[in-house]
Amino acid sequence: MSDLEDDDVPQLSSHALAALQEFYAEQKHPAAPGGNDKHCVGRVAENWLSQFWYSPETALRLAKEAAAVAGEGGRIACVSTPTVYQTLRELHGEFAVCIFEYDRRFAFYGEEFVFYDYNNPLDLPENIVAHSFDIVIADPPYLSEECLRKMSETIKYLTQGKVVLCTGAIMEKEAAKLLGVKMCKFIPKHARSLANEFRCYVNYDSGLDRDA
Repeated sequence: MSDLEDDDVPQLSSHALAALQEFYAEQKHPAAPGGNDKHCVGRVAENWLSQFWYSPETALRLAKEAAAVAGEGGRIACVSTPTVYQTLRELHGEFAVCIFEYDRRFAFYGEEFVFYDYNNPLDLPENIVAHSFDIVIADPPYLSEECLRKMSETIKYLTQGKVVLCTGAIMEKEAAKLLGVKMCKFIPKHARSLANEFRCYVNYDSGLDRDA
């Protein structure tokens, strides 16, 4: 291969390379299913380049917010937010929760699992009725206008009004335009450090905006 061709080969940043090395190391020594591995949700391990789990503290904070908003007998939709979904289940609250997720490994949760592909934002089962969730908490898998725009269609279909959106700070203007959300004080964290600044957005008077 010529020097010119070498220059055209995409190079990983030092941050991405470190994360990739950590991932490969974890594959050689995987944690036991259901253990305390910070990169697992229940029995499902984080996938390299497709999923980034929230830290336990962030997942708990977001889950408690969703549970408080939904209230007893309420319904919560977790769209591409599996760590929040798992934490909500562990709270054992008097509410219903569904996970809308592309990763079919979550199908072991039974009827609470809804296969979801943001490329087909309204391709949902007939039993998922419009505006049937008290709150939707969502995290688009990609930092792009297209991804956020398509997922916004899903969010607006599902929610009765209230939305918690977790995405990059660079998506602030698009998020406001598409969903009427504003950046709040609470800053979500991940089990792995991300290169992009990550923020939380809401469209209602939320506890997430009253303290950091």
